[in-house]
Amino acid sequence: MVYTTPSLSVTTNFLSNLQSYTISVLLVDDQMIIAEAVRRMLMDQADIVFHYCSDPGKALETANRIKPTVILQDLVMPDCDGILLVKYFRANPSTRDIPIIVLSTKEDPRIKAEAFAVGANDYIVKLPDRIELIARVRYHSNSHIRLLERNEAYKRLEESQKILNAELAEAAAYVRSLLPPPLHNHIHTEWRFIPSTQLGGDAFGYHWLDDRHFAIYLLDVCGHGVGAALLSISVINLLRSQTLPRADFHDPSSVLIALNAAFQMEKHNNMFFTIWYGVYDKKTQEIVYASGGHPPAILITGHTEEKAEIFELKTPGVVIGALPEADFQNASCQIQKYNRLYVFSDGVYEITRLDGTMLELHEFLEVLKKIPRKEKAELDYIIEYTQELQGKKLFADDFSLLLVNFNE
Repeated sequence: MVYTTPSLSVTTNFLSNLQSYTISVLLVDDQMIIAEAVRRMLMDQADIVFHYCSDPGKALETANRIKPTVILQDLVMPDCDGILLVKYFRANPSTRDIPIIVLSTKEDPRIKAEAFAVGANDYIVKLPDRIELIARVRYHSNSHIRLLERNEAYKRLEESQKILNAELAEAAAYVRSLLPPPLHNHIHTEWRFIPSTQLGGDAFGYHWLDDRHFAIYLLDVCGHGVGAALLSISVINLLRSQTLPRADFHDPSSVLIALNAAFQMEKHNNMFFTIWYGVYDKKTQEIVYASGGHPPAILITGHTEEKAEIFELKTPGVVIGALPEADFQNASCQIQKYNRLYVFSDGVYEITRLDGTMLELHEFLEVLKKIPRKEKAELDYIIEYTQELQGKKLFADDFSLLLVNFNE
């Protein structure tokens, strides 16, 4: 069942917790007079920190240590090729993204082109006007700071996503742990559960109410994700533990009335659900059932497989949580010697075919009639059939399919 529903959002103050970066300038130049001139140009800028390295041989080590936001580098220094030093900065992992402003005494287009080719971001003929130097330092530094902030935010987001995925996987494992084990005794059960996301809104169960009565139920909460899963878990736990107030668990309509009273959508984040609930009486071989907005359960039964008929087990009733005074009704059907009961969510048959058309319920019933039961597991056949029909393995909605065979 696919509806638009408010999604659960996790507010993470990444930006407010990001590291605060300061504009940090590293000058690499062998001339002290140049260093002093640059220092004086920047000295009245309170938010700019100035660092100086006179030995080009120590430039990489210094940059690794102070992590500047911009590097001012001379091109002509003793025992050092400035173009080669730019290459070194770009090859070093911790400095490859730091903006480099080349300082040169020559206004030569060829030298400029070579500097840009090896990775320089800017080129200044020294010494420039103070206003121009400050503007260029701020421009390149701010650009680098934004890059650092984006990288940090992305890293934190990745870490948060890993934690979230681990928690969702744990929650999904818990939801699956609530699903009942298959039965292979007097009553035979099989099921397939394929949530469309890590946490879906489908849930189902079955258990003996007493020595005579066997309850079967499947519900489908609107939407997907944590909110839908929490609601479905709450309902399933009430049904399993038989602790739903004012519910007679032998009476399906009573159960739906009690659920509707307990889970009005305005008190549950505007979420609602559909449900099919049935009780099988092994003495009378009869199943009594009620549904609230849910697809019909399909019963194929007869004295033999050849003479079996198909019955749609559905009663009038709106979705659970929509109307406070909604009424629900019971109906019953006789179980004969040959029988197969299919209970499912609408995600099983609401399949969009490759031509864009939707598989209709009556078409799905024809599939159930023609299942080659002796060739492979019936439920696996249905899964493979619908996957082939839509041309992909993933389903747009939760896929929950339960098969019950009464062998009494």
